[in-house]
Amino acid sequence: MRKKAITVLLGIAALFVVLSFRRPDTEGTQDSLIEGFRLVEVASVADAMEQLYGKRAYMSHSMRPLSPTKFAGPAVTVLLKKEENNEGAKALQGMLDTIDESAPGSVYVMVLEDGLDYAGIGGLMSTAMKYRGFAGAVVDGGVRDTPQIARLQFPVFSRGVVPSTTVNHYRFAGKDIPVNCAGVQVKAADIVVADGDGVAVVPREHAAEVLKKAQQLDQSEHSMYPFIEKYKSIREAVAQFGRL
Repeated sequence: MRKKAITVLLGIAALFVVLSFRRPDTEGTQDSLIEGFRLVEVASVADAMEQLYGKRAYMSHSMRPLSPTKFAGPAVTVLLKKEENNEGAKALQGMLDTIDESAPGSVYVMVLEDGLDYAGIGGLMSTAMKYRGFAGAVVDGGVRDTPQIARLQFPVFSRGVVPSTTVNHYRFAGKDIPVNCAGVQVKAADIVVADGDGVAVVPREHAAEVLKKAQQLDQSEHSMYPFIEKYKSIREAVAQFGRL
């Protein structure tokens, strides 16, 4: 009987050791963060970053969606450098590899050096991203093949629509490196949040705090709508809720 009791105690001790060394569920935490950012408004995310850190987190007004959309996800970044060459798609291989190597749910953030008149992505890359499960794409440059992108219903933000190509005009310069995309620095794994108001970027290390603040801002603003409808006064609403 005593031997059996010792065996049981040893088993409990072993289980305690295993549980003590379990890695935290970081994947589950990330999933809940991303889901939270999908639900809040980009305007609240931008306000939260400014109020908490005094930083601009939103991209230029010229970064617009091809169609109404809303998404959020961790960034994978791609940089293309302007360089005339005759290597065809070979000079751009890295941007294609990034699509095939990235996890589902990623946001493809592409920056083209001096690229407003060049299409960074088109129908082929959008199709690949759609079927690999990307959340969306943000291109500091142009896009093309818009009928195919519309057919796919794949979310794409860009600085404009052009019929040109990057082939023989650009060279792949790096992936998952810090880039300046339409006025905001984006690093790999930063959270990109997009809706009809535009695109905001949250540094990964601040994501939980920014999400909490953005949720609070959303809640207070949405509470103000029925107040204004009832009392027909924006002044009284601002005084009551303490925000604009």
